[in-house]
Amino acid sequence: MRTFAKILYTMAHKAIIAGSSGLIGSILLDILLQEPFYDEVLILVRKELPIKHYKLSQFVVDFDRLDAYKEHLTGHALFCCLGTTKAKTPDKTVYRAIDHDYPLQLAQLAHQNGVKQYHLVSSIGANAASSTFYLKTKGETENDLQKVGTPALYIYRPSFLTGDRQEKRAMEKIISYLYIIINPLLFGGLKKYKSIPATTVAKAMYKQSMQNTKGLFIYESDQIKQLS
Repeated sequence: MRTFAKILYTMAHKAIIAGSSGLIGSILLDILLQEPFYDEVLILVRKELPIKHYKLSQFVVDFDRLDAYKEHLTGHALFCCLGTTKAKTPDKTVYRAIDHDYPLQLAQLAHQNGVKQYHLVSSIGANAASSTFYLKTKGETENDLQKVGTPALYIYRPSFLTGDRQEKRAMEKIISYLYIIINPLLFGGLKKYKSIPATTVAKAMYKQSMQNTKGLFIYESDQIKQLS
């Protein structure tokens, strides 16, 4: 009986990605399209991406009207890689909508449709009690997601991300060079602050989504490296 259940679980599944044009989301999308575990991948986008694949479906959505797309939020797992920056989104109300409101509403709608897993890209230092708006928002998002009731909630808290971004950020390029010097100095309890490749985070998310487990799972940056 257990063997039969295991066979059923290893059958192909449907995945949903919000934030598939970002650094982690774009890598995750490529992984899900190439690996056999998922036979259907739906991405929620503001405008269609120039990608064609037999497993891929693109759905152009207005994230301020997510209720209108509820019927499409079905499947095995929803991966939320949404996020922005202060420079790109200086309006705190809009910033909070992207980092908190959209992820939370997606989780609520997916849960109502029986989606078993929700995977969120958060941030190292996320804390609802933080005096920093960015970390406070991330922490509040994590806390509110835990109240939704999704059978399996995975939260990833990466440190500074490295990788090839579509949009060039001069300051981040400088910081990435600094981390080459800093990383060897971070050990013990400081290991989680080492920079981490976006590819590593995406691989960890994919691998965890294949687990038939329930509960809350929060991974700090150094733990994400071990999962990948």
